[in-house]
Order: sequence, then structure tokens, then C-alpha cells
Amino acid sequence: VELLSESLWVVPEVSNDRSFKLRSARHPLLGERAVPLDVSCGEHARMMVITGPNTGGKTTTLKMVGLLSYMVQCGLFIPASEESTLPLFDSILADIGEEQSIEQSLSTFSSHITQIRKILENLRGLSLVLLDELGAGTDPAEGSALARAIVEYLAEREDIRLLVATHLSELKLLPYTNPY
Repeated sequence: VELLSESLWVVPEVSNDRSFKLRSARHPLLGERAVPLDVSCGEHARMMVITGPNTGGKTTTLKMVGLLSYMVQCGLFIPASEESTLPLFDSILADIGEEQSIEQSLSTFSSHITQIRKILENLRGLSLVLLDELGAGTDPAEGSALARAIVEYLAEREDIRLLVATHLSELKLLPYTNPY
């Protein structure tokens, strides 16, 4: 594993306002190939929708935010600028990737639904929720409607910071129509 230069690792400020701001943040496992990103949530909006082509950037961003949040929870340095701030989350929950299982008779869609159920059951206090391709693996119209309902439910809660990576038009437009 190629590591990032020591000068890129900082102890971020712990925010008291339940928002986070990652500046020039990098996924620590990508080494020098990591593209620095700015990601924030909670200051003006509790939800962020990430969209774009199938090149891995959306999922990598979700994983980076989750990993850096866990690292701060553990008191570790993170690869980001000193301007970065993160709260201490009570729970960090994610549905990232495809967990299709022949052994458990789980399709891609039912796997996602199983994960969403676990997320909803484990929300407590200030929660970071990361959702990748919610509503995938089923009829696009039905998946889109279900994904929108789940996102709206989570986004309405003041104690949740929500990041969603998607290709669904229904979800892409949501931040423009609802002030989360």
C-alpha cells in the first residue's frame, strides 16, 4: 500500500454544530493517486446527492467520508487540510456495494433492502448515513420511488447527515425541490 506523505495528515477540529467539512480530503488507501476532495454536509443542508459517470468516484467518496469519520472517532489523524471539521457521530451506517448472495437467496435488490432495514434499526443520536445506488437492482420506476421515500424519510431527520450516490433522476432532483 502506497501511503500519503506525512505532511498531508492532520487532526481535524471536532465540530459542535453537527456539521462536517472535509477540505482537500483524500482516501487514505489510494496513496498519492488520491484526488483531493471537498465534501461538506450539515452546515446549510443535511443531505448531499453525488452523481456522475461510472468511474468509481461516487463510491470512493462515500467510502472516504465514512473511513475518515471512523478515523476521527478513534482519535487518528486524517489525510485532509487543517480547515477540516467533523463531529463525533453516534452511529456511522452504510449501504455500499453489492452483497448478492446465492446461499441466502438474496438478489441485489433484496440485499440492499436488508441493509436499509439494518440502517433504520440502528440509527441513534447524530448519525452519518452513506447510501450507494439506492433503489438499484429492480424495476427503475419502482426502485426510484422506493429510493426517494427512504431518502426523504432520512433527510427529514435533523440528527442525520446523509450522503447518497446515485444515477436516479428522481434522487438527483430532490435537493432542488426539498430544503434538507
